[in-house]
Amino acid sequence: MGPLRRKQAILWGLAFFLWVSEGFHPAFALTEDEKNNVAIYQKASSSVVNVISTVITRDFFLNPIPREGSGSGSIIDTRGHILTNNHVIRDAQKLEVTLFDGSKWPAKLVGTDPDTDLAVIKINPPLEKMKPLSFGDSKKLQVGQKVLAIGNPFGLGLTLTTGIISSLGRTIRSEVGTTIEDVIQTDASINPGNSGGPLLNSEGEIIGVNTAILSPTGVSVGIGFAIPVNTARRISSELIAKGFVSYPYLGAVVHTIIPQFAKALGLKSEKGAMVVEVTPGGPADKAGLKGANKQAQIGNFIHPVGGDIIIQADKSEVNAAEELIKYLRDRKIGDVVTLKIIRDGKIREVKVTLQERPRDFRRKQ
Repeated sequence: MGPLRRKQAILWGLAFFLWVSEGFHPAFALTEDEKNNVAIYQKASSSVVNVISTVITRDFFLNPIPREGSGSGSIIDTRGHILTNNHVIRDAQKLEVTLFDGSKWPAKLVGTDPDTDLAVIKINPPLEKMKPLSFGDSKKLQVGQKVLAIGNPFGLGLTLTTGIISSLGRTIRSEVGTTIEDVIQTDASINPGNSGGPLLNSEGEIIGVNTAILSPTGVSVGIGFAIPVNTARRISSELIAKGFVSYPYLGAVVHTIIPQFAKALGLKSEKGAMVVEVTPGGPADKAGLKGANKQAQIGNFIHPVGGDIIIQADKSEVNAAEELIKYLRDRKIGDVVTLKIIRDGKIREVKVTLQERPRDFRRKQ
């Protein structure tokens, strides 16, 4: 080989080395979107944990039988607080967390809120192992933007799925029957064991807490739900501060007025929320609201009737029980709410002072 050919070979070899080392070779090149996925995965990998909960059940002979469940969680501060789902740690007698490096740490329950399916637990590892994720802002989310769901379902390593926000403002029911509003719907796969893990944006910020899937088979079919981060941030702050979440309380069970039933029963309104039951000594009782006092049969159904019909709360119309519940949930303890009601065919106003809901209360107001 002549000097010129040798020089050319050296230059080509050097160019090839630089090409490969910088990731420019076609066999190794990543798209910008792939690079973002890799970067988010690497950034979040030390902040997403596996949560093992042990529940003690008993067999036919009343012998204790430990049963384990697995979920995921996110480190949210350097004090060891971990955000996860309530259903991941529910009824657990023992909690254990596996970190990114495989180390295992006993955890204690800080607080739980079944109404939003959120919970906070705490571990005490060395400070250098605590690498919290940053919170985003769920008010800035848009349908169509990319999201990444990360979980550590079995403590064997992280899983990453990507997708988009399919819809915003969804409503789902918690396991205790309350409604959770403003839920994020995504087509990023959220498989069993990933519950409690973070839903991230392309900046690596938490924008939601993966909580449920809609599936007849129990595996992801492209419809997953996440609690919005603004809700999670507010709830986790209360849980860390006092171990529970305070909610305003009306002290009444209400049912939605159905137009066809209203006509059949001769009611004066075809919309609104009928007071079915009033809790003795509660805010509604103190304000003088009246619950149903009889029952009526329409076809094969029996309906409570005779209670006050709430058609307006302050200046907000009430077309259904869910609207009233949502309106009251956004109020503060001690707020005075003016309810416009129909009683005996006449419209009147009642002022109710909202109290703190009893902590063992698990029915709709």
